[in-house]
Amino acid sequence: MQNSKLRTLVTDNNSQWLSAPAELTLLQDEIHVWRMELDQPESKLQQFAKLLSEDELSRAERLYFQQHRQRFTAGRGILRTILSRYLNITPNELQFSYEAFGKPVLAEQFKDSQLWFNLSHCQGMALCAVCLNRPIGIDLEYIRPVTDVLVLAQQFFSPNEYAVMKSLPPNQKQEVFFRYWTCKEAYLKATGAGISQLQQIEVSLSSNEGAKLNTVSDWSLLELVPARGSVAAIAVPGAKGYLKRWQFN
Repeated sequence: MQNSKLRTLVTDNNSQWLSAPAELTLLQDEIHVWRMELDQPESKLQQFAKLLSEDELSRAERLYFQQHRQRFTAGRGILRTILSRYLNITPNELQFSYEAFGKPVLAEQFKDSQLWFNLSHCQGMALCAVCLNRPIGIDLEYIRPVTDVLVLAQQFFSPNEYAVMKSLPPNQKQEVFFRYWTCKEAYLKATGAGISQLQQIEVSLSSNEGAKLNTVSDWSLLELVPARGSVAAIAVPGAKGYLKRWQFN
């Protein structure tokens, strides 16, 4: 069993999330993470809608709730704006392809850029992770009460992870559940696999070096707390690299 004295995550200070410089450079050993606010004023939403493709506009319109339509429009508009800066094109020129399970990737004509990205959103916040020459996955969750947390842990987690969950005091179970979940989801999103493989991925949270994938070699996990009451994780093959946090304004 893993040690139940788990490493505590420290909430990120807002000062760690900086406005990106006008000349944005992404180095080979860097990971850039962008924090986005999805609840935007109407004037901004109208601007973002002009950046979206017909397919994206149709997808937004199919969403039942107005808040979900607005957040989708903001998220895609901001994503296009961010990625276009790395590619030195306009946001409208950007084109996406979609892998299994709906994961967006850059279209074939941008393959030579070697730019990889992944997006995760929860409630009114989204995170976008960007790197070069390797796949990347990111997952974001707000910690919330889960009444059947041990039942879900037994269903989706490995026996070792479930044993750790059972050993924790009640006030730690919810946070640790979502830490395990985001680490697993980040890896599965990076590889393009589905949620059905959650139980096959085992994560250790007790290491002094932070979260670690026990069942997969040559991959790194990086945990962060982008806002109070939330947790997030990034998964990449190889070394973690140097992390830069940008706030989209």
